[in-house]
Amino acid sequence: MTQPENKIVVGRLGAVYGVKGWLKVSSFTEDPENIFSYNPWIIGRGKLWQEAKIVEWRRHNKGLIVKLDNVDVREKAQLLTGMDIIVDSEQLPDLSQDEFYWRDLVGLNVVNVDGYDMGVVKSLMETGSNDVLVVKANARDAFGISERLIPLIDNQVIESIDLDKKLITVHWDADF
Repeated sequence: MTQPENKIVVGRLGAVYGVKGWLKVSSFTEDPENIFSYNPWIIGRGKLWQEAKIVEWRRHNKGLIVKLDNVDVREKAQLLTGMDIIVDSEQLPDLSQDEFYWRDLVGLNVVNVDGYDMGVVKSLMETGSNDVLVVKANARDAFGISERLIPLIDNQVIESIDLDKKLITVHWDADF
């Protein structure tokens, strides 16, 4: 199967654990255990994808491990290491009006409250204190800036987010 459209990467299969087909799991969900609320998973990489049903999972030390259906030996599990775990975006929980998935913010234009076009959100990153917008500045940026890191802090930095207009308005100096 090819990678289906409207899919969201929620984790990655890691190293094999033991000899009975268990695998370590890196979860990208806010609460790591939430990855197991999606079943079945679609796993794969590149153009090769397959459905994988969760038989059992548990915490192990500081991580998570999973047993998938029809993966009973270490050798089968080794073939799955490094594969992405994806789910249909329709399976994601609805958010309140003032919450957003990161994927919804990527590609939005960013302007400051003075109307200066800061660029487009290229990605987001998590820091210890708050999430940060990585904004690719316009090619003709008057200040020679190629990338801006803007903290995603409501009311202090972020004035508004309008998904319909594909626009984020910020309290941020254009030359910073």
